Amino acid sequence: MIRLILGGARSGKSRQAEQLALASGRDVFYIATAQAHDDEMLKRIERHRGERPVHWQTVEEPLQLAATILARQAPDRCLLIDCLTLWVTNQLLDDANMQAEREALCAALENARGEMILVSNETGMGVVPMGELSRRFSDEAGWLNQSVAALADQVVLMVAGIPMVIKGPALERRR
Repeated sequence: MIRLILGGARSGKSRQAEQLALASGRDVFYIATAQAHDDEMLKRIERHRGERPVHWQTVEEPLQLAATILARQAPDRCLLIDCLTLWVTNQLLDDANMQAEREALCAALENARGEMILVSNETGMGVVPMGELSRRFSDEAGWLNQSVAALADQVVLMVAGIPMVIKGPALERRR
């Protein structure tokens, strides 16, 4: 099962992904893609670390996402990848071949066993960015989201903390 959780900043994407991972009943491996390039980002990373269940295993991997998925996947595991747009940023800053990286990631997802939950920002709902790098980021994030959504069994769009299933089975309601 591949689930893609999309939404804007502070839409509840990570919280929803974590709830789905907990509900999976599987061993959870959290693959974090963030890098702390400044104090504010370090505080965000530390907050996310503190909010995760202590029994989850965390792998911090900013670049080699496809290889990490293949190394950690198993039928009895749930991999939670947070987040694809930070991974895109890391790839762009590393001057990577984005098409090759996107294809490798999609191949890893297609070949992985177990449950995969991926978090990504929906960047295509605003104005076209003014700067060249910003436009490239928006394009690459959009193409990646389209590719992963095509593979996904379920796609959930988060709006103000409310999950809206746009592809696949409905979410079970919490009591």
